[in-house]
Formats: sequence, C-alpha cells, structure tokens
Amino acid sequence: MNFKPIAIDDYRILKPFFAGHHYSLCVYSPASLIAWSFRSFKAYYRIEEGKLFIAGEMEEGDILLQGVPPNSTNPHRGVDGDTMRHHVPIRHLILPLAQERLPSPAELHRYAEKMGFERYWRVPADYMERLDRSELEALFDLEEQIGYEDYIYLTEDLIHLKGNKYSKKRNLISQFTREYLRRGRVEVEEIHAKDVAECLKFLDIWCEQHDCDADPESDLACEKNAVITALENMEGLEWKGLLIRVDGRVSAFGIGARLNETTATLNFEKADSGIKGLYQFLDNECAKRLFRPFRYINKESDMNLPNLAESKQSYNPVLRIKSYALTLR
Repeated sequence: MNFKPIAIDDYRILKPFFAGHHYSLCVYSPASLIAWSFRSFKAYYRIEEGKLFIAGEMEEGDILLQGVPPNSTNPHRGVDGDTMRHHVPIRHLILPLAQERLPSPAELHRYAEKMGFERYWRVPADYMERLDRSELEALFDLEEQIGYEDYIYLTEDLIHLKGNKYSKKRNLISQFTREYLRRGRVEVEEIHAKDVAECLKFLDIWCEQHDCDADPESDLACEKNAVITALENMEGLEWKGLLIRVDGRVSAFGIGARLNETTATLNFEKADSGIKGLYQFLDNECAKRLFRPFRYINKESDMNLPNLAESKQSYNPVLRIKSYALTLR
C-alpha cells in the first residue's frame, strides 16, 4: 500500500495535519486513531501532496451498512440472514487531512484510484452536506454505516444539567454527593503518570466484571487495549484524563482529547457501577474540569447496542452525526 503502520511515536508527525480540520466524527483524532490501532483494526498513514492519508484494514471487516446491524459482541460483524459476510481484509481510507479547503468529490475519487482503494469509511454527514450531492452520487455509491453515528452534546448542558430533562441525572449526583462527597470519601484529580498503575488496576477489575477478555476480538476487548494505550501514553498523545477515588481507591476515570477547535471527545468512561451516581458524577466532572473551553463534547457512537444507545440518548445530544461509506463507482 506504500503506507506506514501508525505507531505511538508518529503522533507528532500526524498532529499538524489534524490541527485545522472540521470533521465531526471522533475517528478524526490522532490520539484516538493510535489508541484503537490494534489486532482487528490496523491504521496506516501516508503523506502526499501536502495531505495526510489514513488507511484502515480490518481482518474480518464486515462493513456496517444500512439495514445490517452488528451483533452484541463485535460491532464490525453482521448477523446471519440478509447480512453480506466478508471473510477477507477490508481496506479503506478516511477523508484526507490538510490545513486547507475540504476535498471535492472529484479529488476524493482521484486520491482513492491513485492509491488503490475502493472505498472511504467514516465520512461525516455534515461534510457531505457541504458538497454538490449530484457530483458526489455520480462518483460514489453512498451507504450509511449503522452503529457509527456520533453523539454531540453542548458542554454547557453537561456542566449545568439544567431543566426537567436532566432531573434524573441531578438526583443521582445528589445522592452520590450526600453519601460520599460530603463525608470526605471522594478525591477528584487529573490523571498523571503516577496514577496510571492505579487506573490500570481498576480497569482490570472493571473488565473482569464485564468479561472483556471472553472474546479477544470483541468490542470490549478492543476497547480495553485502546484504554491501556491511552493510559500508558497520556502525555505523549496529549490525552486529558480525570480519576475519582472513593475511600482511597480509584473507582472511576474518564479520558478524552481535542477533536477540533470547537469539539473535544470523551472517548472512555469507566466507573464502579455498584456506587450509585458515580457514572453521572464522573461525566459531570469531566465536562467541568476537562472540556470547559470547548463548545461541544463528542461521546462517540453507540455501536447499535440498545443499552449504550439509551445511555447516550439520556444526555440529550444536540446533534447526531451520521457516518457514511463511499464506494467508487
């Protein structure tokens, strides 16, 4: 492919290309790409014509297209029946990155043909809305990637939790405050190198409770590896992180990063579900302490998992950015 595998040390090379982009999906973050490049998904890069091209390869890359839901263990696999199954690596590009105007459909088509790719994945709907739709459809087949629609929230909403729509969140935080915070049982601080070992220990406990390692290619197993990479490279990849100790032990943490000038991503949230209100308290503290300078917070997709979708919808997103696959005609 003439592409180089993305490694942690490549962050400084990649970062300038991401500085001025306006793509809304969480995949357009160098820290996130590096953290998730593991086993079933591998990321590569190439710099050409002053642009950064990111390629992805999935070992069992069943494409998530409209009407094809993933199963409960792997969001990259479909279900039996009308699902089209692929048992060979699926290679794709995401949109090119450069500090200039957005690429036109004709340019996207030319880049893909030149580099030997048949498709783009994770193309944000708001990017497509800025284009001439007729030109786009003349050059590509368009299909929505179900399960990859990102949830976007106003940071101000997540900080203040105003109105009846957030009454349940406020009530749970109040209960946590009465039982733990006011009794001096809680410490909240940003994650630094000295805290990583404690966070990793809590991650192991959380994953034991949720069977993360039952299937090494499952969503939770892949996420566990991404979280480990993020924690072990907090400073080098410029992650922002917050931890919460309850009774002296790390019982929750959140990790995110800058996406663009107006938006940050809250990529990972883990909390002891046995402590009532802790997840809600963590989410509120992350908004206050980590992301206040940003107008929006992107909390990624729900991977078409009902429980996750319900949780994300309960925070009342102001936008939901759909993801599309573009296949060359």
